[in-house]
Amino acid sequence: MGGAVFVAGTWDTKAPELGYIHDSLTAAGVTALKVDLGTTPHGNAVDVTAQEIAGHHPEGASAVLGLDDRGRAVGAMAVAFERYVTGRGDIAGIIGAGGTGNTALVAPAMRALPVGVPKVLVSTVASGNVAPYVGPSDIAMIYSVTDVQGLNPISRKVLGNAAHALAGMVRNEIAPASGAEKPAVGLTMFGVTTPLVQSLAKALEPEWEPLVFHATGIGGRSMEKLVDSGLISAVIDSTTTEVADLLIGGVFAATEDRFGAIARTRAPYVGSCGALDMVNFGAMDTVPERFRDRNLYVHNPQVTLMRTTVEENREMGRWIGAKLNACEGEVRFLLPEGGVSLIDVAGGPFDDPEAREALFAAIEETVEQTPRRQVVRVPHAINEPAFADAMLAAFRDITTETAHARH
Repeated sequence: MGGAVFVAGTWDTKAPELGYIHDSLTAAGVTALKVDLGTTPHGNAVDVTAQEIAGHHPEGASAVLGLDDRGRAVGAMAVAFERYVTGRGDIAGIIGAGGTGNTALVAPAMRALPVGVPKVLVSTVASGNVAPYVGPSDIAMIYSVTDVQGLNPISRKVLGNAAHALAGMVRNEIAPASGAEKPAVGLTMFGVTTPLVQSLAKALEPEWEPLVFHATGIGGRSMEKLVDSGLISAVIDSTTTEVADLLIGGVFAATEDRFGAIARTRAPYVGSCGALDMVNFGAMDTVPERFRDRNLYVHNPQVTLMRTTVEENREMGRWIGAKLNACEGEVRFLLPEGGVSLIDVAGGPFDDPEAREALFAAIEETVEQTPRRQVVRVPHAINEPAFADAMLAAFRDITTETAHARH
């Protein structure tokens, strides 16, 4: 176990509760530091002061401390703390406890840490929708049951359990698998691209560790989080459907940072247009009124798909092309001329050659092709074996040395 655990929170208002967590960790044999994120003066002893954290704000400590607006102060401290933790390589784990304010303070820094660094967050909001706090990270959230205000028989149990959970994670680090560990490759999949991805994964298994991500918005973010963390060496991004939901308004939307990790890390990348024929909604009665006259397809009782139009495909093609232009590593983007999903094929419910061509042409017109960044048309539908062969050939072409050296 290297480094120390951060007990991070507002030591100006939560000193007894955070102190109890700190003492529980040290009693369990874990080195712990008291890290203050409070924005008001106090006399409680800490190891890392709020002034030191605030100094990491882009505009300096004055942008964090001494503000009359508590909301602004909390937001600014969260920015400073995130920058602080990303500048350190000796954090063995991190734990926080509190209400909405402390949760908002600590969660961004936790998300910024690599996957695998232990993270536990005790929160009054942990029984609700925690997606905004957890995002694509591996944060363990524990509901506080009572408010994190004072120590009582309930809070002692919850906070103590949280401390010992983190201590267990820190003291029992997961060792790499025995033998020669294969480099990991990230693959994106949707129900309508399953045959392709299953074929790719099977073919890659002898030399690679395939990690498949469901392209539901958070799936793509999780994959790119692992790329940023250095835990994925290369990517086969066959299913970029999250872009459709982002630009058109579906429920499985990517963020504006889609493809960002590929650009930042220069990870070898093979992509395609999987499921860009569709925007995702919930049950049929949840489809927005403005889309009710569109080509809708009931995928299952909880998911309704909407066919993307010619103009929407042009917009997606331009957006994806601009993102690919920011990628300076090895990039191959394959265009499946026979269809981009199981239902976008000749005679299928979403078959629309004009929309496909609008998408492909926009990508080709936008991407600045170089020897390292290439767009390739393939005369097959995305789930045909011949298209899988083309993706594998492109992947092997760019990873023979690059990805293994990166790993």
